[in-house]
Amino acid sequence: MERYGEPIGADMVTMLWSITVSIFAIGGLLGALCVTLLTKLIGRKGTLLLNNGFAVIAALLLALGEKARSFEMLIIGRFVMGVDSGIALSALPMYLGEISPRHMRGSIGQFNSILICLGVFTGQVLGLPELLGQESRWNFLFAFLALPALLQLCVLPFLPESPRFLLMERRDEAGAEKAFRAFLGKKDVSKELEEVHAESRAQNTLHMASVTELLLNPALRWQVITVIVTMACYQLCGLNAIWYYTNGILRDSGFAENVIPYIVLSTGGIETLAAIVSGLVIERIGRRPLLIFGFSAMAFFFGLLTVFLNFQDQYSWMPYLSFTCILAVIASFCSGPGGIPFVLTGELFEQSYRPAAFMIAGIVNWIANFAVGLLFPFMQESLQTYAFLVFLVVCVLGAVYLYFILPETKNKTFMDISQSFAKINKVPLGDKEIENELAIKAGSKEVEENGKVIIDGEMESSF
Repeated sequence: MERYGEPIGADMVTMLWSITVSIFAIGGLLGALCVTLLTKLIGRKGTLLLNNGFAVIAALLLALGEKARSFEMLIIGRFVMGVDSGIALSALPMYLGEISPRHMRGSIGQFNSILICLGVFTGQVLGLPELLGQESRWNFLFAFLALPALLQLCVLPFLPESPRFLLMERRDEAGAEKAFRAFLGKKDVSKELEEVHAESRAQNTLHMASVTELLLNPALRWQVITVIVTMACYQLCGLNAIWYYTNGILRDSGFAENVIPYIVLSTGGIETLAAIVSGLVIERIGRRPLLIFGFSAMAFFFGLLTVFLNFQDQYSWMPYLSFTCILAVIASFCSGPGGIPFVLTGELFEQSYRPAAFMIAGIVNWIANFAVGLLFPFMQESLQTYAFLVFLVVCVLGAVYLYFILPETKNKTFMDISQSFAKINKVPLGDKEIENELAIKAGSKEVEENGKVIIDGEMESSF
């Protein structure tokens, strides 16, 4: 009204709302496309530090948009926050995977998923009407985005860069040795340095591979396919649709409108709890079983949910079962599919191919995210409650693929994992001398002592 002197039309409101929502995924795609270049030029740690600038800029744009009377600032802020998310979802798992000892790599990698879930839960709490979920306070809710970024800007400079990046890409042995000592808390890191040197000698290429080189490399064909399938299933498994349906199911159950936000908190709580449990058991159970279980359980509960939704109007207690299924789907997702795809992307590739692999994973992730946001309203309109059967099929196909193709990566070196794919890729195994240098010899006894692996009395590298 202030700008044009007339009220905005309903169609224009819908269009602006759609652009504001969907442009986040477009920003995420752009961020994913930038990751390879950024991590090569300024490193993993440098990329994460730079990325906090995007979060602060986005928070300012979103928080000040109303005061400036500019809906364009909201759209641009969402786009910038998408760029931040696209970079973070690739650079952070890459950094965590490279700094983690292999017997803790899965658990540390799951922190990414746990804190994403905690972020969702925090957003739900802060969005309650008593806190910031009011017309007069929503800009403060957007301003909160800057807090985690500022916290990381204060802490991350004191943490070392990835030692693998320093040694294999920067050829900075002194810096890598210092980083290993800081992360492992010990002075003698010669075993770790030698393992990284051996991996460097075994690599097919000494320069950072491009996406094209990765896609054309026959020795990595099934690793690439696995990452594409896993990341596609991560977005297309229907969790976003679940969030869409939750309020409607609670409303149909007879809950008062002012009570629903508090009940929805249980979804964020279940999500966080399941992610924590997954992080605690991933090194005991392994990545493969958790992924297969997660997708299979989601398919099962999607089937039940479809049945319950179709009988919801006939029985007064049926909506409660529907909501229980929603909680079960969320818990199943966070038990494995919610975080492990990012851990796997870092584990399935050697150093020179890892940035390109994360770019491919990011592209698939954000395109699938955009597709779900675009297509689900049409699916819901045409299929009604049967729309969840589409997600059931996606989850089943994902579980079947992982069952037959994905080897277990738990407690293996990056070279061991590459060798696991050699047969299916139909390429000869690596040089025997390098294999013996990196792999655990058959028949040797392995015990863990203070977080380090001992083999036949000799201490082996933690990495």
